[in-house]
Amino acid sequence: MKLLLGALRELIGLFVDDGALALAIVAIIALAGVVAAVMPAVPAASGAILLFGCLAVLFANVMQARRK
Repeated sequence: MKLLLGALRELIGLFVDDGALALAIVAIIALAGVVAAVMPAVPAASGAILLFGCLAVLFANVMQARRK
């Protein structure tokens, strides 16, 4: 069982190296989904949230990594 849990942790670690970055991107996706549900007539709004939100999160993460 320990071997299976260790392998699962390693597999998740391949995709989620920085938990804060992953959580922020999931939050941006959730926000864009809410906006798309509330304003279906304006799909560009959710697209802009996805584009600029992900770029902002990535930029913030790079700046934080640069300080370390």
